[in-house]
Amino acid sequence: MTAVDDLIRDIGAHYCIECGKCTTVCPIANANPDFAPRLIVVKAMAGIANVALEPDIWRCMTCETCSEMCPYNVLYSEFIKGLRAEAVSTGIVPVCSQHDLMQTMMRMMATPGLQQNRLGWVTPDLKIADKGEVFYFTGCLPQMSTIFRDQEDVNLLGIAQSAVAIFNRAGITPVVSNQEVCCGHDLNWTGDEVNFEKLMRINLDLIKNSGAAKVVFTCAECLRTFEIDYQDIAGDLDCELLHISEFVDDLVAEGKITFDGVEEKVTYHDPCRLGRHLGIYDAPRNVIGAIEGMDLIEMERTREKSACCGVSAWLTCDSIAKEMQLARMVEAVGTGSDKLITTCPKCQIHLRCAISEEMPIEREKADIPIEDFTILVANSIKTGGESHGK
Repeated sequence: MTAVDDLIRDIGAHYCIECGKCTTVCPIANANPDFAPRLIVVKAMAGIANVALEPDIWRCMTCETCSEMCPYNVLYSEFIKGLRAEAVSTGIVPVCSQHDLMQTMMRMMATPGLQQNRLGWVTPDLKIADKGEVFYFTGCLPQMSTIFRDQEDVNLLGIAQSAVAIFNRAGITPVVSNQEVCCGHDLNWTGDEVNFEKLMRINLDLIKNSGAAKVVFTCAECLRTFEIDYQDIAGDLDCELLHISEFVDDLVAEGKITFDGVEEKVTYHDPCRLGRHLGIYDAPRNVIGAIEGMDLIEMERTREKSACCGVSAWLTCDSIAKEMQLARMVEAVGTGSDKLITTCPKCQIHLRCAISEEMPIEREKADIPIEDFTILVANSIKTGGESHGK
């Protein structure tokens, strides 16, 4: 059997009844009539073409909208990921935005014994440790803060600072390591399995040696990578994996943190990785709802039907992505909210990018402040502590 045959078996493609529901809901297909998720599967099953050479495998955003609709649970995103790995193994290299800067950075971090300086954001008032019960995984926030420093309103380091502030205010000194490396999400989804596994081994060894029983993430993609991809390869991890929204939701339920009243209307954007990939919808909403005076107004497309930010693994930054981003921002403005909240740093980067350029519509129809969930929480906790998100 070929690698593609194995993929067809593993994702359950034989159950596909060609009902076309995946194509009906696919945001790419809605903008590009030549794109259809099921056709890639059909071509692979029929042996019509070498689908690993098909450009459509790089156009897919792996947002899981199709899988959410599929009546037979065909694992379409996993199929695309496998095809990309097959393509890379034959020497095909995808074209990514930022001239592959993000992927190059990730491959550098996969180098054993790499000396880093990634904790410059830790201010004197923040308490962190080398060993402990709770490990805070910062992901690529330090690197992205440098790469996207021209986006003045994106406070990526403020996310990490706010996370540690939340832990500290709950009486927790988290483990934050200078030896942590990228989770490898983007390499995994662009077919570089070799370097992805190198990054995985470094991170798993680091967390094991820290003695942590819980690992908390502020990035939806990092959590997805640990929860699904790491465990698919390395087996069950000996620690609990939590998104910061789940962790804070537990703290609120236990009465370990309370919030000051904030008179504000907000709307919430479900990231694909946190929502459709992991099924985490309630925790962020529970926390926002616990902030007295804060009014959460839902957009038309929400939860399982939430819109994608348009870009995945720095692959799909094109005119279709811009169209999707602009539509999402218009939807957010239409709620009458004061700001848009998201739990994914990349969603924030991509959505902000859409409104940082010239737009085909009046700016006021799409321009709304965007704030990270973690910063929102840290600034709302009832305490006299310093604010890190502003």
